[in-house]
Amino acid sequence: MRPGAAPKPLLLLSIRVEEEAALNEHASFARFLGVTAEDLPRIELGTSPLPPLDLDDWAGIVLGGGAFNASDPEESKSETQLQAERDLARLLDEVVARDFPFIGACYGIGTVGRHQGAVVDRSYPEPVGPVSVELTDEGAADPLFAGLPRTFAAYGGHKEAISRLPDHAVALATSAAAPVQAFRVGHHVYATQFHPELDLDGILTRIAVYAHHGYFDPSEQDALGAAAAAVTVSHPMTILRNFAARYRPVGATQS
Repeated sequence: MRPGAAPKPLLLLSIRVEEEAALNEHASFARFLGVTAEDLPRIELGTSPLPPLDLDDWAGIVLGGGAFNASDPEESKSETQLQAERDLARLLDEVVARDFPFIGACYGIGTVGRHQGAVVDRSYPEPVGPVSVELTDEGAADPLFAGLPRTFAAYGGHKEAISRLPDHAVALATSAAAPVQAFRVGHHVYATQFHPELDLDGILTRIAVYAHHGYFDPSEQDALGAAAAAVTVSHPMTILRNFAARYRPVGATQS
């Protein structure tokens, strides 16, 4: 530890190619992690391969969502998607082996789940909008969920989900429609089905950008926006604040 040295940064991995959604995702993660966008470097896996990463350079890694699905038929996946999957699988090999701080949201839960042997399929889709999430006993005791009520509202929307976790994974949250809303591997590798970075502005942006991506009938856009606005979503962001506080605390120094 060098006195006065700057803390290591967090890293955002993004698969979004839609500029408005990608910029909103980046700004939202930065806001709720409590850092500036400049202090949250972003690598765009939706457009280019993952460059070599030295985990020792980072305090933790965040993986966002997007239009890729781990359960897409292999023959339907673009070379960009396949490249992203290969790159993330190699990265997760090291992340899991080192129990390195990592949180993946939406696409991230399918990616980490598939890597760890979970069943990821189309059995439990959820419509775009608010969802009621309930913590398990393990989730209620987990430091990343500290300060959250046992049941809280979040924004989600997905075609695939985890229908079965491997025995070594710890289920942290569930919902009526999707049995696995969050889980942990080891002590520091996390994934959520819902979006901890989404507030009302964020979900309205996603609804507009992805109106023609098969998540819902485009004619439902206004109704989905109204349904999202009718529910107060304020608790999931605490997860990101806890992640940053745990792995990149304010005033921390690094060697």
